[in-house]
Amino acid sequence: MKKKYEFINHTADVGIKVWGESLQSLFENAAYSMFDILTELDKVKVKESLGVEIEGKRTDELLADWLRNLLYQFNGEGYLLREFNIEEISKKGLKAKVGGEKLDLSRHSLKTEIKAVTYHGLEVKKTGQGWETQVIFDV
Repeated sequence: MKKKYEFINHTADVGIKVWGESLQSLFENAAYSMFDILTELDKVKVKESLGVEIEGKRTDELLADWLRNLLYQFNGEGYLLREFNIEEISKKGLKAKVGGEKLDLSRHSLKTEIKAVTYHGLEVKKTGQGWETQVIFDV
């Protein structure tokens, strides 16, 4: 499998650079990366599926709102997510299905607490190989 992300140096927070062949895969890989930072994803089973809809904005704002929505699913609702399927993405917004299960501390361990998704340095850009972005998480 092709590498989805790598860590980048950032003083107090956690930064990642994410790639995708398409805009959809970039958003899916960014979500996967965030949950990979939170927990050991190989221990998370897909027991439930959730629908996610985000209203349209600039692409970088849409990415931040997508990740914030998913982070709320963890912090507010207790979901660990490992599957991300963007069904539609446009200037009007995005629709997606995500899959995972509720946090169970007898099976899941948490690696890094993510408090927030920041706008610091956030940029989504098209490259010769597809798409890339950089995301900084407040930890």
